[in-house]
Amino acid sequence: MSGRCQGGVSPDADSGRMTTNTTSTWAGMVPVDDTALAVTDTGGPGIPVVYLNGQFATQGYWRRVIADLGPGWRHITYDERARGRKSGRSADYSFAAAVRDVDAVLAARGVRRPLVVGWSYGAFVAAHWVSRNPDRALGAVLVDGAQPFDWLDAAMEKRIRALFKRLNLVMPLLRPTGLTPRMSAVQMGDCNIEIGRVASARELGPVLDDITVPTRYVLASGTSLGSRGDEQERIRASLGAVTGRNPNIRISAKVASNHGAILRKDFRAVAAAVREIADRD
Repeated sequence: MSGRCQGGVSPDADSGRMTTNTTSTWAGMVPVDDTALAVTDTGGPGIPVVYLNGQFATQGYWRRVIADLGPGWRHITYDERARGRKSGRSADYSFAAAVRDVDAVLAARGVRRPLVVGWSYGAFVAAHWVSRNPDRALGAVLVDGAQPFDWLDAAMEKRIRALFKRLNLVMPLLRPTGLTPRMSAVQMGDCNIEIGRVASARELGPVLDDITVPTRYVLASGTSLGSRGDEQERIRASLGAVTGRNPNIRISAKVASNHGAILRKDFRAVAAAVREIADRD
C-alpha cells in the first residue's frame, strides 16, 4: 500500500478493535489479488462511508454526494479493477472479485464498520456485502440497483454483446482519460451479462431477505443505457415485494432523473438517505 497521511488509531466502539483515523486526505494504491486499486480516503473521526461505483464508472461520480454530506464524514472512494486512470488490470473481473475488493479496501484503511453506498452495479455489490457482514455494516444505501428481476435471457445477451461491440469503436480513444475501462468489449459484455444472473429473483431475492441492517433505496425514473421502453420501471417495481418481506429495507426516494444522471441531478436525495441511516445508529 502506498500513499501518505497523518493520524493514528482509535478504538472501534462496537468491537474494541482499532480503527485507523487519518487527519488528512490519503490517496494511494491498495494491492489486492493480482492488481491494485486507486483509493481516496478523506480521513477524520466521522462515520466512514464507502462508495461503490457503477460497473464502468469511477470514484469521481460521487463528488456531489460527498460535497453535500460535507467534511463531517469520512469518505472512502476507489476505482475498481481496470477502471479510472490508475487501478490496474486483472485476470479477474468477476462479481465475486468486486465483493472481495470491498474487504481489501476496508482492511487497508483500517475501517471496521462503514456505511456502504452503491450505485447501479455498486448497489449489487453493497447488498451482497452487507448481507454477508451484518456485524460489520452500519447500513446501506442502494442507488438504482440491486432489484431482483429476471431480465437476462438469450435475446438480452445478444443485445449486450452488440452494444459493447459498438461502444468499443470509441472507447479506446477515451481510455487514457480514465473515462472508460481498460477492458475489452468481450470482458465488458461478460461483466454485464454476469450481473444479469446476479440480479435474478432466485439469486438476489435471498440476499436481500437476509439483510439485517438498515437499508435504503434511492430510485431513478425512466431508462438506463441499453434499456428499452418501460423495462427499467418494471425492474424497479420488483422492490415492492422486497420491502414487504424485510422491514429493514425501505425506499427512501424515487427521483425524476434517469439512471445515468441520478448522482449528478439528485445527489441530495442520496445524501439524505445516508443521513437517514446514520441517524438511526
